Amino acid sequence: MITIEHLHKSFKDLEVLKGIDLTIAKGKTAVIIGPSGSGKTTLLRCLNLLETPDKGFLSIGDKKINFHEKNRLKLQEVMPIRRQTGMVFQGYNLFPHLTAMENIMEGQTTVLKRSKTEARQKALGLLEKVGLKDRGEMYPHQLSGGQQQRIGIARAMAMDPQVLLFDEPTSALDPELVGEVLKVMKDLANEGMTMVVVTHEMQFARDVADQVIFMDHGIVVEKGTPEEVFNHSDNPRLLQFLNKVNAR
Repeated sequence: MITIEHLHKSFKDLEVLKGIDLTIAKGKTAVIIGPSGSGKTTLLRCLNLLETPDKGFLSIGDKKINFHEKNRLKLQEVMPIRRQTGMVFQGYNLFPHLTAMENIMEGQTTVLKRSKTEARQKALGLLEKVGLKDRGEMYPHQLSGGQQQRIGIARAMAMDPQVLLFDEPTSALDPELVGEVLKVMKDLANEGMTMVVVTHEMQFARDVADQVIFMDHGIVVEKGTPEEVFNHSDNPRLLQFLNKVNAR
């Protein structure tokens, strides 16, 4: 489903990604962990081309693209990859002037060119899926942070992506609201949605991930099943990180 080869990304003189190689199978959940500044979010943003890698190779499904430092990507090269992915941000990013229903419908009508009737039917089903069937006519300011994030997940799913990308989706939430968002994500994983999740929720990584990826200083230091990474690794940098977050 996702293949990443020799992916590099720099911001001016700062090299953030230093040659990433990863494969994530269809229907699997990959959880990326690591300290702040390790390149996790940059990698995620490169997957849907919010950031353009300097060099390397990326394929999602049957869409492939090679990156070269001297070549600027054209929109027709970017969109086939971007349309394979749905992004859920840590800050919700809902349109404040639109209701929950309208937020979920917006991309469907403007990008996918669905009729309002079709988009509304899709939105109704997704509101029910994320447990907010009765909140469709509310505006973001009338919803809790956890509810807004669940609307964000529904909005991403409305575009029928092949892959869902989550950038620390619970980091902005009060602790008592984290569980409701993680439950939706667990349900999606159980249904076979391909997901790449950047998170500090180690228990979620243990319980839900098929693959855990530990990054530090722009490289993949360790990867494997949750059992391998959390219980059997002898990598000193990983052990230091896990001890600090009390995850071992």
